[in-house]
Amino acid sequence: MAERREAEARLRPPRGETLLYLNGVTKAFDGFKAINDLSLVVARGEMRAIIGPNGAGKTTMMDIITGKTRPDAGEVFFAGDTDLTRHDEAEIASLGIGRKFQKPTVFEGHTVEENLRLALSGSRSIFAALLHRRGAAEDARIDAILRTVRLADRRGASAADLSHGQKQWLEIGMLLAQDPELLLVDEPVAGMTDAETEETARLLRDIARTRSVVVVEHDMHFVRMLGVKVTCLHEGHVLAEGPLDMVSADPRVIEVYLGR
Repeated sequence: MAERREAEARLRPPRGETLLYLNGVTKAFDGFKAINDLSLVVARGEMRAIIGPNGAGKTTMMDIITGKTRPDAGEVFFAGDTDLTRHDEAEIASLGIGRKFQKPTVFEGHTVEENLRLALSGSRSIFAALLHRRGAAEDARIDAILRTVRLADRRGASAADLSHGQKQWLEIGMLLAQDPELLLVDEPVAGMTDAETEETARLLRDIARTRSVVVVEHDMHFVRMLGVKVTCLHEGHVLAEGPLDMVSADPRVIEVYLGR
């Protein structure tokens, strides 16, 4: 019991450093509660893994955080007192929350570098962004992102020629170009090779040194590589939370998820 308390203490967000705060969040669709009294706290600079069976509410939770779906009840706050339920998707993105969906969506007709410059451009059109006069600061930022997402040697390659894993990395880079404080990443290693999976774990750990990252994932081997606090959702609420070994040994988690 003492060891468990010590493990939980190591993974607890520092006092006063909460970035994302969900409390008592509920959302129903046609009478079905996709989210049911969900409470979750993510600290600044923390990476959290979210696991759970299909239908557990993982996608709906991310939809609520990003403003795609409005909760029926509960509180959703970001960076202190910013009430996310009062903002739409575009406003929430501008506040510093970026979301990566499972299937990569990159501009395959453009190079890797051009994709990043388009992401940097904000409201500029594609044509205006590609003709935009680049400054030293912008070039340095592109270089840093390329190094972070392991694509420095592919900057001039067409996005269409990248492997599936590299396209995932490029899309993560496009999110980084928008400078979010919180990244929501949905099943980033689905379809990746073993080598790409291992590199993605290192990539996300690198990003989490300066930003908060929430990773939704089914691959338990990958979650173990991340080495972070794990939250298991079931029927729209938190079933178990803590280190992976503790969560995966929970009889309730084994019954509803890992034992299947």
